Amino acid sequence: MPIKLHIMRRFLALLLTLSIISCGSDSSTYKLEGNADGLADGTQIFVSKVLKNNQSEVIDTLIVKNNSFNGKYSKNNELSIHYIQVERRKGSVLFFPENTDLKATLFKDSIQSSFVTGSHQNDSYKMYSEKIRDYSSQKKKNIELFKVARLEQDNMLASDLQKENIALDNQEKGYKKQFIKENNNAIFSVLLLTEMLSRKDISPAEASIISSKFSPKITATQSSNNLQILINTMKKADVGGIAPNFTAPTPNGNMLSLNEVLGKYTIIDFWASWCRPCRRENPNVVKVYNKYHDKGLNIISVSLDKEGQKDRWIKAIADDKLNWHHVSNLKFWSDPIAKTYNVRSIPATFLLDENGNIIAKNLRGPALETKIKSLLGD
Repeated sequence: MPIKLHIMRRFLALLLTLSIISCGSDSSTYKLEGNADGLADGTQIFVSKVLKNNQSEVIDTLIVKNNSFNGKYSKNNELSIHYIQVERRKGSVLFFPENTDLKATLFKDSIQSSFVTGSHQNDSYKMYSEKIRDYSSQKKKNIELFKVARLEQDNMLASDLQKENIALDNQEKGYKKQFIKENNNAIFSVLLLTEMLSRKDISPAEASIISSKFSPKITATQSSNNLQILINTMKKADVGGIAPNFTAPTPNGNMLSLNEVLGKYTIIDFWASWCRPCRRENPNVVKVYNKYHDKGLNIISVSLDKEGQKDRWIKAIADDKLNWHHVSNLKFWSDPIAKTYNVRSIPATFLLDENGNIIAKNLRGPALETKIKSLLGD
């Protein structure tokens, strides 16, 4: 009987210990603890969440006390993007909740260098940010040296510095691709691939292959869905795709479609009367058109002129002797045709065959005539 009583007491003590441990650690929340060295007591720290519509909302306001701050948040299996901002300070600190305690380190005079650690996504993002800052620092240093070299008329050094920065750009792009491939279960990889695709640092075809390796959890996010939409849109206007048809007003107000003007070969030329590089390129396009139009070359120019500037558009057509088809919605960068073709800078050209297949893009100067000559002869 005494033995049984002893066992019972040990059992009750164990239950009490487990109860204390359970009460002391809440398994349904995670903590965000921060070091804010140099920030005054009372400074507000805003924690925000990026919503599915790409808007954001502040979900918590933390107060600095004794160079630190902390918050507690409910665990959630949904992948999300959060960021920290400090009142009266520019910049933000990106972080990714992963249902584990996180540590933020904020630098008063360098929010851009601040970071969050404590989980795989956040730790890898910190290493990525440091690497990108290194590339940026090297390129910035070269740019300053390039300016000095130009002032001193040291053309050889200036050329070498340009080549070095081009090499650094290529290294940076390669590093970004490798990061995405090695972190296919990180939401930041989706954001990074989207940025690279938007900046045309990667082709839609390659982006499609890389994104196909994302984990099912990543693929299910809204960010991944938005990326796929962008990939599909850009594929339509990429070499090898069929040029999307469009219809828009001509200078005289009639509606004209791409399919109506297809020749043996057709150039879609995005330009505007206000675009100086476009106007400088126009004489070359005129020369090519006059030489090869009778052999089957057609051109349709899509102007990104602004609303209320139709007269400037029409005058530029006459002044530059652009004697081919023209359309414009007069909507500047909001032009729906430009959006369909993912045109983000002008001049931009797309060369189509007789079936509307895109066979080349952005040919200018001698390259344009060389290509057309290879297709239609002298």
